[in-house]
Amino acid sequence: MFLVMGITGRVGGATARHLLAQGKKVRALVRDRAKAASWSAQGVELVDGDWNDAAAIERALDGVDGAFVMLPPIWAPSPDFKEARGIIANYVDALSKMPVPRVVALSSMGANNASGMGLITALSLLEQGFRDLALPIAFVRAGGFFENFLYGLHIAQGGTLPVFYNPTDRQSTMVASDDIGAEIATLLSGPAWSGHRAIELGSMVSADDVAAQLGEVMEIDVRAFAVPRAEWPATFEQFGIPKGQSGPAEAMYEAVNTGGMDLGVEGTEHVAGTTSARDVFSTARTAVTA
Repeated sequence: MFLVMGITGRVGGATARHLLAQGKKVRALVRDRAKAASWSAQGVELVDGDWNDAAAIERALDGVDGAFVMLPPIWAPSPDFKEARGIIANYVDALSKMPVPRVVALSSMGANNASGMGLITALSLLEQGFRDLALPIAFVRAGGFFENFLYGLHIAQGGTLPVFYNPTDRQSTMVASDDIGAEIATLLSGPAWSGHRAIELGSMVSADDVAAQLGEVMEIDVRAFAVPRAEWPATFEQFGIPKGQSGPAEAMYEAVNTGGMDLGVEGTEHVAGTTSARDVFSTARTAVTA
């Protein structure tokens, strides 16, 4: 039995799918059973609660062979990242009281840096917060999600994909959420290990590469366009980040553009992704037209 946090999201869902495909039993901590009904129908055991409740996490950990934990994505966090700090404290409290044979935590490329990473700071805090847990822990440092470019299916009909990557031909680590789920499932159900380890997950890809693959799926010529730096706040606001709160997102992309999410951090392992941006776009487009 394996606990999967965030099962109604992309990475948690992908992890659960791969574990179920292996014939493993899955348990999920859920706030809304109705949203997780499809998982219950597939045999997933649902436990009521969420990551803001240490006691609920502890109950969900009881008797499992391993646990996948993650932080919810918050694009406009408090200046001190109090949301992430609270959830991390709950995880540490629960894992201290209910230790499990292994833990896999979703982190990010760049989380090895203690500062200057904007939104990725939350994942750096997660790794730091787990440092004193005497458990086998694997931090999966995923690259940027290809799924974050899915907006292109709606706005790139004119042949332009606006991006925050600049220059657009510079490569950084990117990966599909399904590949993240596959690696997490492998870590949970595969050979045991001791101590803490960090796995860099993804391949070096440029925004130009992503735009070209989007164009192949849409059957038009699509080119990446770097949004001018002065226009970032307004553009983030269009993506749903409240006005005046895009600072952490801006800092993250500034770090990415200067190599903050490049592969090759000393002491880490590396697993390349097998799913391309093209695959992600094609699957999403097929789902919409089906």
